[in-house]
Amino acid sequence: MDARPEVTGFYESRTGSVQYVVADPKTGRCAIIDPVLDYDEKSGATATIEADRILSFVEGKGYRVEWILDTHPHADHFSAADYLKRRTGAPTAIGEKVTEVQKLWNGFYNRPDLPADGSQWDRLFADGDRFMVGEIPARVMFSPGHTLASITYVIGDAAFVHDTLFMPDSGTARADFPGGSAAALWRSIQDILALPDRTRIFTGHDYCQGGRDPRWESTVAEQKAGNVHMAQYRTEAEFIAAREARDRTLPMPRLILHALQVNTNAGRLPEPESNGRRYLKIPLDLLDAAWD
Repeated sequence: MDARPEVTGFYESRTGSVQYVVADPKTGRCAIIDPVLDYDEKSGATATIEADRILSFVEGKGYRVEWILDTHPHADHFSAADYLKRRTGAPTAIGEKVTEVQKLWNGFYNRPDLPADGSQWDRLFADGDRFMVGEIPARVMFSPGHTLASITYVIGDAAFVHDTLFMPDSGTARADFPGGSAAALWRSIQDILALPDRTRIFTGHDYCQGGRDPRWESTVAEQKAGNVHMAQYRTEAEFIAAREARDRTLPMPRLILHALQVNTNAGRLPEPESNGRRYLKIPLDLLDAAWD
């Protein structure tokens, strides 16, 4: 029987994101997965409300942070990985294919001097890499489709799948961002559903389907039986056609151009300019709009 970590989810309602603290109850060592740095696009203000909430929880439980993990460079929120590394001293990690995302988006932002070798993180995980959270074994599954670099963390009996599968009533993630692929997403989901049926699945977002309360935990068995997309589209061709058709109707996330320049730099905000202020750079006419 796989070890069973203690998993605590922290829901961030502005972006529908779920952040996680994954702990080994025996040793009190933990990992933080996909933490959010607060950002208000109307004012340009940043804050550490969510990250500090996680730190307060960790302190209250007496945990020691061993890892700060991102599943991919997020398009809808800033990552708090850099802030949490400075607060805890724990190493940061992401999938090794982040270098491909860096190259792509550095070109979009015209940032030839920003390193595109993943050196902003302490470790770049390859498919199949293994590590530990306390005494609980963890491994990495390459899960592209939503992005070029997406990975799944399987820690004991828990799989952190972020933008691949949502809760069964919400289906699957979009695959139309630059570098995305519905075909790759299908294959990644098949790998996830090949895990043991009892494996707990933890998603990175929940948009409260039908007005219900936020939820983020299911099992492989529940996803197989009830995921509204995977149950309806049984073949790769059917899934790709439906996923691509749906994606064409979706507007881009409102923070995608804000967030990618931060998250391809491991959650680091742009350096202050000569007046001491930081500035984001927004490329015009890069992405297609879903005009009303």
